[in-house]
Amino acid sequence: MTELSKTGAAVGEPTSGRQAPEAFLEVRDLKVHFPTDDGVVKSVDGLSFSLEKGRTLAIVGESGSGKSVTSQAIMGLHRLGTRGKNVRMSGEIWLDGQELVSASPDEVRKLRGREMAMIFQDPLSAMHPYYKVGDQIVEAYRVHHKVSKKVARARAIEMLDRVGIPEPAKRVDGYPHEFSGGMRQRAMIAMALVNNPELLIADEPTTALDVTVQAQILDLIRDLQKEFGSAVIMITHDLGVVAEIADDVLVMYGGRCVERGSAGEVFEQPQHPYTWGLLGSMPRIDRETSERLIPVKGSPPSLINVPSGCAFHPRCPYADVPKGNVTRTVRPELEQVSTGHWSACHLSAEDRERIWTEEIAPKL
Repeated sequence: MTELSKTGAAVGEPTSGRQAPEAFLEVRDLKVHFPTDDGVVKSVDGLSFSLEKGRTLAIVGESGSGKSVTSQAIMGLHRLGTRGKNVRMSGEIWLDGQELVSASPDEVRKLRGREMAMIFQDPLSAMHPYYKVGDQIVEAYRVHHKVSKKVARARAIEMLDRVGIPEPAKRVDGYPHEFSGGMRQRAMIAMALVNNPELLIADEPTTALDVTVQAQILDLIRDLQKEFGSAVIMITHDLGVVAEIADDVLVMYGGRCVERGSAGEVFEQPQHPYTWGLLGSMPRIDRETSERLIPVKGSPPSLINVPSGCAFHPRCPYADVPKGNVTRTVRPELEQVSTGHWSACHLSAEDRERIWTEEIAPKL
């Protein structure tokens, strides 16, 4: 994972300008705003991160934090149809040296499916109900390869087999509603990987699945990543999934990054009160505990009226620890707390260490 500066840009990289980065994927100061009659919805408001091939980045946070909007911006989906008229995007998204925000819809369309692909949360709604699963995989393949339907069908059967669907030569002619939830998700993964994309985005891919199938899907994504060497972004609110598959973690709140670092650092030495809250609300099965789960009090902020200062301050139990009214008036920027570990919090390093050691860690 590339180290970031206080602004969130990669160290050694310019915070503006058109210079291509070294990382396979780099997002620089991405903003995705949606004007509405009630005001501007700031779904993503200045997000920066980078990702290299072969690594998995988990983007976590509550619903409405901006996770899915970020993934859709990378895929160029906000500019499709009438949606494109109601979005304001700025910043830079570099994929293998090509900038996507300023690219034309046709240029992004050529990359979508071939260089980057997405696994959606609900494959039943993401896949067309009137077309056979195999036909949809065939279409996804032929868009980027000038081959006959026979060759593409053989490729579809091969991919269904590789993702573990039994009797792929028969199931290739099935409709989405004839597949179980786990099988539909496998078919969606087959469609996403049919062109060997170098970036795979998985948006809550295991939410609607039982834990046994969930584990199988995560194992499948991990195995296929090793085989293809892809970079993977996992969008989730399930920290159990993060612990299972992620190399690096980015925590989002109110459309911004509040913490990021290696999975080990974020789980063992989290530096932001919101991350503490997420960890405290996660059940543990690896040891006995007499403590009840501690939910994060309150509700996520409105992205039309994001609180001033630190967006988390209305819900933060430690908002009054820093002197003055700084948490309510000054928005904290990402600052390096250790090598490759960043946090946006007004608490001093001493206060964070004390609170974590004395109050938070003993309850987890």
